[in-house]
Amino acid sequence: MSFILGVNNCWAAKRFVEPEEWIKIAATELEVSYVQFSFDVLDPGVDTPAIDRIISRTLDYCSDYGVKIHSCFTGLAAYSYNLLLHPDSVMRQKATEWYEKALTLAAKLKAEAAGGFLGAFSVRDFRNEERRHLLLSSLIETLKYLSQVGKKHGLKYLLWEPMPISREPPATIEEAKDLLSQVNEESAIPIKLCLDVGHVCNPHAKDAMNRDPYMWLKFLGKDSPCIHIQQTDGKADRHWPFTEEYNKVGIIEGEKVLSALRESGTDLVYLFLEVIHPFEYPDGQVIKEIKASVNYWKSYL
Repeated sequence: MSFILGVNNCWAAKRFVEPEEWIKIAATELEVSYVQFSFDVLDPGVDTPAIDRIISRTLDYCSDYGVKIHSCFTGLAAYSYNLLLHPDSVMRQKATEWYEKALTLAAKLKAEAAGGFLGAFSVRDFRNEERRHLLLSSLIETLKYLSQVGKKHGLKYLLWEPMPISREPPATIEEAKDLLSQVNEESAIPIKLCLDVGHVCNPHAKDAMNRDPYMWLKFLGKDSPCIHIQQTDGKADRHWPFTEEYNKVGIIEGEKVLSALRESGTDLVYLFLEVIHPFEYPDGQVIKEIKASVNYWKSYL
């Protein structure tokens, strides 16, 4: 099997948003060729003429530096909303329209896939079994529709990220398997997962397996063509770098990750570092710690 290391460029949000900046950093300082593009760097909801100018520059600089955008993904901005599980039907429709634009943007960036966080139940809806079932059924139907949109734009598959909170499905291994089975029954292109090793911190998980990142990789790695890699202590969704300081307290170990993925039976996996620093963190230190994280993973690959 093959492992390919890359970075999610969430580190560029608000800091290095010019295409020539983040692409140059990825290629010459981080020394990676594959990037997962964060929608925090370029919001798909912006008017098309403005987006197209940035896309053109992005493609030109990617070509100059030999960088490939593998996929496009939601970031912190989208994670702040209920999106496709919003209690209000009009808001859910607006979220669908946003995702349509996101898939269009991904296609223009020549990515092979797009997706991410899809939605969160409100507390009231989650506690109401009837509403929970209704909205989850709506989510599945919307994903099937978006798979048609993705196919029309030439995407190979869509990505669905398991999350660390029960109100943000899927949040358990069994739930992920069940929802994937349902949504792929009539999807135009495959719906796949993007696992995150730091999302196994659900405080309501009923068993130890669902709080073990290596169990997620073992049982669902084959359904996850790309994986978010972050250092974490398993108590919260930390998104720490793989520096000496954080590796001392973190539970994510390179060889254990690779071993679990080998057990999953997958053939090819992109490992995207998703390190998120506070916005007040020194800009130069951000790149230095992501570079250290890249070197950590290169030592195993």
